[in-house]
Amino acid sequence: MLSAKLVLNAKTIGVALSATALLLFSANTHAYDGKPAPMVANEQPKELEGVGIDEKLGGKIDLSLKVKDDNGQEVALGSFFDGKHPVIISPVYFSCPGLCNFHLNGLTDALKLMENEWTVGKKFKILSMSFDSKETPDLAAAKKKTYMKIYGREGAEKEWHFLTADEATVQAITQSLGFKFKWDESQKEWAHASAAVIITPDGTISRYLPGILFNPKDIKLALNEATEGKIGSIVDSLVLYCFKYDPHQSKYTLAAFNLMKMGGAVMVLVMVLWLLPILIRSRKTKKKEAGR
Repeated sequence: MLSAKLVLNAKTIGVALSATALLLFSANTHAYDGKPAPMVANEQPKELEGVGIDEKLGGKIDLSLKVKDDNGQEVALGSFFDGKHPVIISPVYFSCPGLCNFHLNGLTDALKLMENEWTVGKKFKILSMSFDSKETPDLAAAKKKTYMKIYGREGAEKEWHFLTADEATVQAITQSLGFKFKWDESQKEWAHASAAVIITPDGTISRYLPGILFNPKDIKLALNEATEGKIGSIVDSLVLYCFKYDPHQSKYTLAAFNLMKMGGAVMVLVMVLWLLPILIRSRKTKKKEAGR
């Protein structure tokens, strides 16, 4: 009897010790160590708060604002708008160590894949605009020289401009574009997003192409869209009709309804062309029979 009690007590003590050890281990694993809690998946880093792009489609940019071109000349922003050609604005800063270079590289690579008739200056213009008001025209000129060499298209330097401006002008332009950025003191660089903004010949925001990789087809469609089909060929206009911009995928996708309408029109045209000779022969036959 005594041995049974001793065994029971030993088991009870063992269970108690195990429970105590488990509690101590649990307490240690959840103890506060002075470090901030890890971020959850949908939480935005503090450094990126207030950074991004608010698309302002249909909004106007102030063409009376004064900027400096890569020659150091102060000119009106409107001097780059002639009422005929759309303009691509790329908000960047020229001393950027990363994202801006990726953006300009991606845009240049896409432009190089486009036909010669789509060379910068022939159907559209580009403004690479620094949002760092401390940057100078000399820095802009050096950046332009680099990218003109990479692009390698003759005459492109005449209509691809690298611009700088004072703080008030920078704020006015970026706010009209919905482009939000801020200085990251810990990294000593600007935190910002990346997009090519398509502007109509009269200064209206027409389309945003976000990211650092661009599809030549999307660029052509966006530029053609900005001029209501006036700068592209008939084929370009037909392609624009069959595609629509999908903001969720950030690219142009097939517009099924328009494609169906075009398919129906083609079928009707084919039927007319097929039936027309038959109708002509039938009329000729009737005339011959009537003349007998």
